[in-house]
Amino acid sequence: MNELLIWILGAALAAVFVWLLWLGRRRQQRVREASAHREAQRLALEQAEHVARAQRLAAEMAAPAEAGEREAQQQAEQQAAQAAQREAEEAQVRRQAERRAQEEAERQAREELEAREAARRAEEAEAARAAAEASARAEAERRAREQAEREAAEEAARQAAAAEAARIAAEIEARERAEWEAARAAELDRLAAEAAARAEAERLARERAEQEAAAQRAAAEAAAARGEAERLARERAAQQAAAAAATRELRADETLVLVADDSKIVRVKLSRLLATKSYRVALAESGEQALALMAAERPHVLITDVEMPGIDGFELTRQVRAAAATAALPVLMITSSDDKQEAAAAAGVTQLLGKPFSEGALLAAIERARLAVRVAA
Repeated sequence: MNELLIWILGAALAAVFVWLLWLGRRRQQRVREASAHREAQRLALEQAEHVARAQRLAAEMAAPAEAGEREAQQQAEQQAAQAAQREAEEAQVRRQAERRAQEEAERQAREELEAREAARRAEEAEAARAAAEASARAEAERRAREQAEREAAEEAARQAAAAEAARIAAEIEARERAEWEAARAAELDRLAAEAAARAEAERLARERAEQEAAAQRAAAEAAAARGEAERLARERAAQQAAAAAATRELRADETLVLVADDSKIVRVKLSRLLATKSYRVALAESGEQALALMAAERPHVLITDVEMPGIDGFELTRQVRAAAATAALPVLMITSSDDKQEAAAAAGVTQLLGKPFSEGALLAAIERARLAVRVAA
């Protein structure tokens, strides 16, 4: 943009320079025309003086006697002829001066026309070059945006794949742990059953003679089995407690709330309200900006308006639900219309809030989303 402005200013300065050059040449032409006019006037005055001088000489020559009248008449005729010759020469000089002035004016007009044509061609070339550079910059910016969008999409896909792999691994580990605990419990039951059967067999073999000793041994074995069962139960409880202690609830200052609304007033109001509860807040003025922020860091709650330029709240919610990484993200939608329930439910909105919305309902929905998240201790 700055380079384009510089080129425009340069073209404007070049046009001003050409105009000033033309104006200077026009002024020079006018000066030359005025000088030629003054020269013609001077020649006319000189001619008039020559005629007056000839007439004066003729009058002086008419005063002598008749004897010299013929000679004076001849001299007057000679002087008149000389004056006529000088007048013809001066007229020729004037015509030559006028012709040279006209030729000079035509030459200057041609030079002025050529200068204007050269300036016009230079301006057209400069405009074409500026347009080509602007087109090249626009193409480069478009390619850069496309590359950034592809990289963001790839990064989002990688994050989604990693999250899905972690979820599958956790499910497999939990299933294997449950199967192991079930097998361990079955083994303990089998051992207890075998111990009871062994005690019963020993009691039947020794009959009455060893009845008391067998009973004591059976009691001891039963007590040992109970102790082993209790020990195993304590181990299972300890394992479950350790698993529960490995995670904790998400703190309020760790909870990221993304607000997508094209109204600056609403964004400022919500950010101040959420800041009073120590929530982290990210602000987006369009659906496209909200998707870009979610690609960089996944929020825990999304608050969106219905009507926004470009991607509106419904389309934003559908794209959030379509992505595996954000499919379960709580979405709170704010609208001033009462007929948006069906469209919001179809898009996958978690809760619809009216305008003016209840701050208590909004904070309660965010708290429910926060308490549902478990993080590593």
